[in-house]
Amino acid sequence: MRIFEPRYVRLVKEACAADTGFGICMVNAQGDRDRNEHIYPMGTYVKVIDFNLLDDGLLSVTVEGQRCFKILSVTTEIDELRIGECQWSDEWTAQAVNHLISPIDERLKEIFDKYPELQVLHQNPKFNDPIWVIYRWLELLPVNAEQKQQFLQQKDCIKALDFLTQLVE
Repeated sequence: MRIFEPRYVRLVKEACAADTGFGICMVNAQGDRDRNEHIYPMGTYVKVIDFNLLDDGLLSVTVEGQRCFKILSVTTEIDELRIGECQWSDEWTAQAVNHLISPIDERLKEIFDKYPELQVLHQNPKFNDPIWVIYRWLELLPVNAEQKQQFLQQKDCIKALDFLTQLVE
């Protein structure tokens, strides 16, 4: 991420100082900004794993997703930084889908081979981890945020896996 807005610089600074993370959410362009409805309810808690100051004065921050959460409420601070009260989402498990991951794992490997910039983002790919594979597909697919949110709100990954398998086949 390239950070330039003071509210986000503050967010990163506070997270690093406290050795905590922060949430990243998708934006709903149709949502009411004044009522914070422009933020989709499912997000990813991330931790800063690297940062540096770029030549143009912007802050470059590398984060790693830790787990998903659901927003219960949002308040807006004076600098317009949004602070959410959240609860952890149920974590998806691979037990029910290990044998169902093919062919989407092979197609994802092909995409990583074709686009080396993905290897920079994910230096330790986990193609044998069905949940990791499903999340990478949800990041990459050009489907709208509402569709992605519907998958993320599920208690398990079966619907997302079924959709991805049909798409890839």
